[in-house]
Amino acid sequence: MTSWPVVVVPLAAAVLVAPVSSAGRLKALQGRRSGRVRWRPPEEVTVVVLGAVVGLVGGIGGALAGALVAWTSWRVRRGHRVERSRLRASTALAEGLAGFVAELRSGAHPAQAAAGAAQDAEPPAAGVFRAIASAAARGGNAEAALTDPDARPLARAWRLSSEHGVPLADVLEEVRRDLRRRIGFAHRFRARMAGPRSSAAVLAALPVFGVLLGEATGSGPVAVLTSTIAGQVLLVSGAVLICAGLAWSAHLTRQVLT
Repeated sequence: MTSWPVVVVPLAAAVLVAPVSSAGRLKALQGRRSGRVRWRPPEEVTVVVLGAVVGLVGGIGGALAGALVAWTSWRVRRGHRVERSRLRASTALAEGLAGFVAELRSGAHPAQAAAGAAQDAEPPAAGVFRAIASAAARGGNAEAALTDPDARPLARAWRLSSEHGVPLADVLEEVRRDLRRRIGFAHRFRARMAGPRSSAAVLAALPVFGVLLGEATGSGPVAVLTSTIAGQVLLVSGAVLICAGLAWSAHLTRQVLT
């Protein structure tokens, strides 16, 4: 008799997308150090392998389905992390620019103003302002020092000021206002997309609940999915469709600050 937990393979595999570096962080807190260089597989490889191992309970098809669902869930979750990280970086940059502009308008040298903004700013904005301070103190090109992707608006503003003689404080103030508008739009967008994202997750889980319902009524879908060739094909096909739906919904509801 086939055990019913096989049908929860996609859900169990999705849980496996949690960051796998917690053990490493625990060792760091405990002060454990080793002189040996230890190779660690990429996070996505670990997630896929774990998903396949969990899905192996349902046969080869279950292993493929588990790997597909785990990988797709990891990709969607990573996209959300990147989105939140960029939003925090833009917010920190906008807040740092307020102090930078205030220092410039009070007559401070760009190097001094940038150094003061770096002291109050949060990462990664603090690194951006330190790079500006270092380049301006040496009399170098601050635009060339702004290599961070989050600092591209500042680099364009610096070039505009140097090429056309526009006061740097005025240009940076417009950059700050533009960033604030983008941040406000991103927050509103995320709030409005919370419902559609939840709906997409529920729709993706409906096939699993359908199999559970069939098992509860005595139809025996688990036996078909795990012990027949047609069932294995259907299991993989269903996982592919679920993953395609998750990926497409994530693409439609993703907002990236550029």
